[in-house]
Amino acid sequence: MRKTNWRLVIVGLAMILLAFGFFAGMGLMAGRSNDPATMMQTVGTVSGAFGAVGLVMAAFGFIGRRIA
Repeated sequence: MRKTNWRLVIVGLAMILLAFGFFAGMGLMAGRSNDPATMMQTVGTVSGAFGAVGLVMAAFGFIGRRIA
């Protein structure tokens, strides 16, 4: 039997939402950049990595830990 670790799930979901918010917010500012394509490529890489870490945290939280 396994017990869900809700702290990991909540932090993982919050990280996913923050990554999406960062990507969307920087997308609005891309028009003011000298090179919007490169800026969005960098923003996409950073927010994708941050969101992936959040996804892994949420998955491990759902899997939970073993109860003896």
